[in-house]
Amino acid sequence: MTKRKPLSTVVAEGLSQKIRSGALQPGAQLPTEAELCVEYDVSRTVVREAVARLRSEGLVVPQQGRGMFVSETPAARNFSIPDEALKTLPETIALLELRLSVEVEAAGLCAERRTDAEAADIRALMEQFDARHEDPAAIEIHYDYDFHLAIAMATRNEFIHGFLAYLRPMIVPRYQLGYVVAPSGKEAYYARIHKEHRAIVDAIEKRDGDAARRAMRRHLHNSLERVRSLAAASGIAATDAEQKAAAAALFTELKHAPPAGRP
Repeated sequence: MTKRKPLSTVVAEGLSQKIRSGALQPGAQLPTEAELCVEYDVSRTVVREAVARLRSEGLVVPQQGRGMFVSETPAARNFSIPDEALKTLPETIALLELRLSVEVEAAGLCAERRTDAEAADIRALMEQFDARHEDPAAIEIHYDYDFHLAIAMATRNEFIHGFLAYLRPMIVPRYQLGYVVAPSGKEAYYARIHKEHRAIVDAIEKRDGDAARRAMRRHLHNSLERVRSLAAASGIAATDAEQKAAAAALFTELKHAPPAGRP
């Protein structure tokens, strides 16, 4: 079933089309929030998110005490995200919150229960993924998911591993790393991720469950903050109500998803 666009995206695209078509000329004042609420039948929060997106794209500029105006010299569009990616961002945040709640404990259990062979395999897998340094535009943001699955496998809890394997087809193909990492910053990004991974693996090798939990929490929390920043920059930062709706939609998707290993 095709998901509907977020309301803030609908409003932003509508206003953007008016600006680009000339219906709203450079220097023209945008309608007031109240007028836009009536025109698009949405809340003030949705209007503000839409306008924030237009502002981030350089299409509108504020004038203190007067309101928002169409930019006289719109900035070149050097940052854009396809609708397909925009539609997944609230659910991606919900999925990362879910992973955070499960994988922190998984890392601790792994450190306490793993065999020497499993610890060696986990380190080898980390080195394999972290050595790639691929173009951010050509790799998924969750490219290290198999590393996380290996940690879950070593917990000796088949339900933890089975659950994370079950989530894999929903998590990995969400969108490309290039949405949060510019090509110029990729080496620094990969170095940071390797540092986070190494802290997890070092704790697992030392059988330090508490340190492994802390390291995994830090790693997934950083991922969550990057995605939240992307959502905010895209003008679709979720309100509490929208986040709850995304989580509810995700729960429905989880209930109807095929078991891991089935098409």
